[in-house]
Parts: sequence; C-alpha cells; structure tokens
Amino acid sequence: MFVRNWERKILHTSRGEFEIFEKGKGTPICVTHHYSIFNHTGDYFAESFTETNRVYLINLRESGYSVKAKEHYQLSMLESIFDLEAIREELGFDQWGFAGHSTGGMLGIIYGIYYSERLSFNVMVGAAAREYMTFSKDCIYNPEHPRFHRMQELNEALKRSDLQSGERIALKIERTKLSLFESEKYDELFSKDISKEISAIRMNFFNRELQIYDVTKKLTFITTPTLIICGRYDVQCPLIYSVELNKGIPNSKLVVFERSNHYPFIEEAEPFIKEYKLFITENVPSDT
Repeated sequence: MFVRNWERKILHTSRGEFEIFEKGKGTPICVTHHYSIFNHTGDYFAESFTETNRVYLINLRESGYSVKAKEHYQLSMLESIFDLEAIREELGFDQWGFAGHSTGGMLGIIYGIYYSERLSFNVMVGAAAREYMTFSKDCIYNPEHPRFHRMQELNEALKRSDLQSGERIALKIERTKLSLFESEKYDELFSKDISKEISAIRMNFFNRELQIYDVTKKLTFITTPTLIICGRYDVQCPLIYSVELNKGIPNSKLVVFERSNHYPFIEEAEPFIKEYKLFITENVPSDT
C-alpha cells in the first residue's frame, strides 16, 4: 500500500542539527523512539496521528542525519528530552503534544516529569516507568520467557552493519512477529511502504541505562493530560507497567486493547484512532 512520503528537514537548534520529518495538519505533536532511525517513508505509529495533527517525527542524536554525540551521556533519556525541547523552541511552539511507543513512551514519561508545562498532551503506548524485564516473566526480555533467546539473537543480528538487505528484512519480520497477537497477520498488518532502521549506538546505551531506570516515584510530577494505551498481551512492556503508570500519573486514562500485543495502533488500528480522538476531544482545547 502506498503512503505519501513525509517532508524532510534539517533543523538547526541550540543543541545541534536534527533531521525531522513532517506530515499532517492541526495541533503539533512530536513523535520519536529512543533508538529508531526514521526516513521519508515515515513510521506506522506516527502515521496514526497525521489525520488529526501536524506530526513532527524526530531522528534523535546519532540517528539518521541528526547531530552526533560528543559524549556518551548525550544519548541518555534526559539528554534526549533536552534535545526535543531545543527542537520545540526552534519550531516556535510554546507547547506541543507528545506521543511515544515502547521506548518512545518512556521518553514521554521523562518529558512529562520535567516539562509538563510544555506539553499540551502526552500519549504513551506499551511503555514503563521502570526496568521491565527482571521481575516480569511475561516479558520477552526476561530469561525465563520461552522466546527470550531468539529475541536476543535477533536484536544482536540487527545491529550488524554487514547484513544483506534481504537478510535484514527477514530478521525484522521475525522479530516483529514475536510481538504480535496474531503473527500470521503480519503481511496484512504491515502492508504499507514504511521502513526504518535501528541505531546500534543508541540501543546499546539504552540497554545500559535501563538497568538503573526507575522514575515511578516521580510520576506525580506529570500534570499534562495523559493517555496510556497497552495491548492485553504485550510481551515487551507487559500490561502491569501501564497499570502502574495510570496509578501514578494524576490526570491519566488507561485503555487496554484486548486483541493486541505490542502494536495496538496496527493490530486494532481503528479503535486505537477512535480512542485517541476521544481523548483529544475531552482534554485538548481546539485552539491549542
């Protein structure tokens, strides 16, 4: 299925140059992921918001043609939020919305903790406020999960720079199928001409930072309207962590999708968009 390409820009900010992609009309919303590399084909998650918002899809530091990291700490979650704030300021917005899936949702948590006043709303999908592997056997990154070893093999293989195109595609498909409620529907669900890569340096830093990541006690600092979404059978960030977010964030709403794993915005696309539109209608003034 053909999807209209996104408009690419290089934005000069006080913290360096960042590659961004824009699409849609309406209230501005920032979408990013902690270690994805986006391109002109966009992103399935970001595409969910283009009917209602002007979406800014951001390649973070060390992703695509964005600025490199001079120091390793610049790859941290908090530093990434500082970068997003510099981008917002350069774009000239007093506020914008934020939406993040998986590690993107974790960035949204940090964003809300430190800059709620700059967010008109916040959407977190399949995210967690703390390390989610060690104490959850339902997580595919827990050694006791039956598919743990295969997921580890796939992640390590995808970091390689010498993979042939066909090999990389096959590995990505297999990796994604591990996180689908109905893996046999992969071809139907992922039919659009959308592709992205992984920033190995960002993923490696994230895997280290994750070991000490726990901001559960700071969730009360998030004051912006927050929509939390999770698939009932999410194997990456299990549902218990979205429940925890909902309990900790004062002005939040949790929606659970009963026939989804880690990708409710694809697996149950229509109800996902319906819930998002309802949330916006209830929480965001039309002139924001």
